[in-house]
Parts: sequence; C-alpha cells; structure tokens
Amino acid sequence: MEIEKLVLTQEWDKTFEKSDKVVHSKVCFRNRYGITLAADMYVPKDAQGKLAAVAVCGPFGAVKEQCSGLYAQTLAERGFLTIAFDPSFTGESGGQPRYMASPDINTEDFQAAVDFLSVQPEVDAQRIGILGICGWGGLSINAACIDTRIKATVAVTMYDMARVNAKGYFDSQDSEEERFEKRTALNAQRTKDYAAGEYALGGGVVDPLPDDAPFFVKDYYDYYKTGRGYHPRSLNSNGGWNVTGCMSFLNQPINTYSSEIRSAVLIIHGEKAHSCYFSKDTYAAMVKDSRYAANKELMIIPDAVHTDLYDGGKNKVIPFDRIQGFFSENLK
Repeated sequence: MEIEKLVLTQEWDKTFEKSDKVVHSKVCFRNRYGITLAADMYVPKDAQGKLAAVAVCGPFGAVKEQCSGLYAQTLAERGFLTIAFDPSFTGESGGQPRYMASPDINTEDFQAAVDFLSVQPEVDAQRIGILGICGWGGLSINAACIDTRIKATVAVTMYDMARVNAKGYFDSQDSEEERFEKRTALNAQRTKDYAAGEYALGGGVVDPLPDDAPFFVKDYYDYYKTGRGYHPRSLNSNGGWNVTGCMSFLNQPINTYSSEIRSAVLIIHGEKAHSCYFSKDTYAAMVKDSRYAANKELMIIPDAVHTDLYDGGKNKVIPFDRIQGFFSENLK
C-alpha cells in the first residue's frame, strides 16, 4: 500500500530549542484507515544496537512542534528512540476533512505508530512504549487496552475526552436532557455544514482573554496564545476543531476495559490542575478489582496546574527522571 506524499516543513519550527544530543528527521507512516501520519523522529547520537522506542502525541488540539516534541526530544536525549506525531486530520498529517477527531481513529493512530516503530532497524520491537498528553493521555490508555505490543504507557495531565464531551466538566452536564441538547445542536450544525459545503470551526483558545475567564482558560491562553507555546498549525492556538469535530465522543466511551491492561501504566498530573480528577478517577478504575494493579502508578505533582506539564512551567516540574526510570524499568 502506498503512503500519501505529504509536504513536510524541513526547517526547525518547534516551540523548543533543538538539542545537539540527538539526530532529528521527518518520517511518515500509515494507519489502517489509509491516513498518512507525519512525525518527527529523534534518535540519540552515537546510539548502538537495538533501542527501546516511545511514540508521543498530544495535547488534544496541539501539534508535534509543541510539547509532544519536547517530550520526545528529551526522552531521546536519555537514550530512547522516539517519534512525536500529528494525529489524523491535524498538523502535517493527512486525512480529510480537516480538524476532525475520533476515539477509534485516534486510538488507531497510536497503534499505527507502534506498527512503524516495530519495523525500524534501530528498534527492539519488544521494547515499545507510548506517551500521551492531555486528551491523548486518555487515548494512550485506550490504546494500551487493545494493543498488547505496548509494553509501557505514560499518560500526562490527561483528559478523558469521551467523559468531558458526554458529561461536561466535573460531570456538571451528566443528564439525558443535557446530552439531548448537545446532540440537537450538533446535528443542526451538520445540516448547516452540509448546505454550506464546508465545516464551521469551533474556535481555539479564546482571544482576547476576558477579564472574568475561568482560571483553566487563562492557563490555556498562557500556553497556546503566547510565545510560550503558540504554533501556526496548532488548532488550539488558532481556529480550533470543527464544531462537529468531536461529536462521536458523545456516544463512544474510552478506557472501558482499563482494568484489564496487563502492561505498565504511569499516570502523571498536577495537583492544582482543573483536570486532575480525570487522572484520579481513571487510575482508580484501572486498579479496582484488577489482577494487574501492581504495575500501575499515579503520580501527583505538588502545586502544578494543567499546562505546567506541557513544557515544565516556570518551575520545570515535568518529572523526566521518573518517566525515564519508568520506561527503563518496563522496556527491558
């Protein structure tokens, strides 16, 4: 099967500095729906023999030039072969129409990354892990549920995108009436989009920032809309997802069988993040009545907010030593 030829940016256009400790290149691979995904590969300089590998993606609505690339490059500095990829329909990856999301296809994107890594000559196919950030943290756990080739999973500052779409923040819209209103509005938008011949965008992070914006909106603004994390291809930095882009998450829960994951999982979240309840609840469901709880871990970072784990924040709180140790322990 042929891989779609993508036009990839060759210059360094990341939100973080290029490391002189790794070799960087652009790569492409296909998922089983025929969508070609674009990725940055990071290989430790002077690496010898078969390496453990990690595929990184997220946050939800971000691109690989933002924090997933930072994680991938940093882990490569620490001895892993890594890729940071753009999911289907976003960034430099293929897929039409643009700016759509799918619990199925986006879980498949992680599995396709494992496919790709498994056949690289520098990679030990028995030592592959994944790392998901924000909404991709939840999807990484969903991928670990189904893909037994994944030997270790790290979910950072995670969102459960199915839960937040179906129930709202803090489950504040968890009723049949609320979901009916959402379905009605989304289906009305579908009719408008079809008549217009294009999909309306939902808008990225609000700009300008209202004085009375909730803290978590200010938190996102501080990352996506400033020099700290802005990128021209990032959905969150610009026009956002399509209004109907995340519609299927309303009907399709993820992580249903997380208690059956036999491989190791490390969930990391900031103590003061508005989203911390996703990680706490996901971890609790994963270990409850599970025969495989011994290799599961929840790590809470004191005083950290959601985006502190995107780039470290002012206090550089990303626990890279623990992440390195976790992958080293479980990708032997």
